Amino acid sequence: MYYNTTKGDKLYTFSIMACLFLCLEVMLMSHYFENDQNLPSNLKKTTTTIFNQNFIFYTDNGVFAKHGLDYGSRLLLESLPYDELKGPILDVGCGYGVLGIVVNKKTNLEVDMIDVNKRALHLSKRNIKENICTNINVFLSDCYQNVTRKYKTIITNPPIRAGKKIVYDILLNARSHLEPDGVMYLVIRKEQGAKSTISDLKKYYDVSIVNKSKGFYIIVAKMC
Repeated sequence: MYYNTTKGDKLYTFSIMACLFLCLEVMLMSHYFENDQNLPSNLKKTTTTIFNQNFIFYTDNGVFAKHGLDYGSRLLLESLPYDELKGPILDVGCGYGVLGIVVNKKTNLEVDMIDVNKRALHLSKRNIKENICTNINVFLSDCYQNVTRKYKTIITNPPIRAGKKIVYDILLNARSHLEPDGVMYLVIRKEQGAKSTISDLKKYYDVSIVNKSKGFYIIVAKMC
C-alpha cells in the first residue's frame, strides 16, 4: 500500500526526531554534575586553539561541553589578566580540565582542579598528560567538601544545570577558601541569571564586570 506523505507529515516527523535528539542530548549532558556509572562512554579527541597554542582535550558523555571548548569558557580564558594572577589557583567544577590546564600553561602557577564527576576527573588527568602540564593537582570534591587550603585565585564556569543552590554554594562559599586578598573569576549567561547573581555577590564581595559578549558575563569578585 502506498501512502502519500505530505509536507505537513514530513515537518511533524522532523519535529519529533529533533525533540528526541534534544532529549537525548539533555539526558547525556544532565549528568555532568553527577556520577552515573551506567552512562555509556563515547570518548572523543578534540583540538582547541587559544592564544595561538593548540590544546588537545579528550571528552566523553556525561561531561560539560563534550563537543569541545564552549564559548563561555573561552571568553573567561580570554578575559583573565594573566600578568596579575597569583597562585595557588583553584578551578572549581573543572570538567575535563580546560580552564585549569590553559591557565597553568599560560602562567606556570600551581593549579588545583576539583569536580564531583569522576569521569570528568579521569579525563582531566588524561588531558594534563596530553598537554604536558606540571604543577597541577586533580581531586574529587563536592563543591568545597574536600578542599583544605586557601587560594589566591578561584576560577569557575559554574554548573548552572545543577541548580541555584549548588551554584551559590560554589560562589558564596568561595570566601572560605580565598586568601584575604583573593579573587574569584567566573562566567555566567544573562539568561541564566547573571544580573541577579551579580547583585547577590555584591553583598559579600567587591564585584565588577570585566567583559561581556553574546549574553555571557565575565565577573570578578574580590574579597573585601
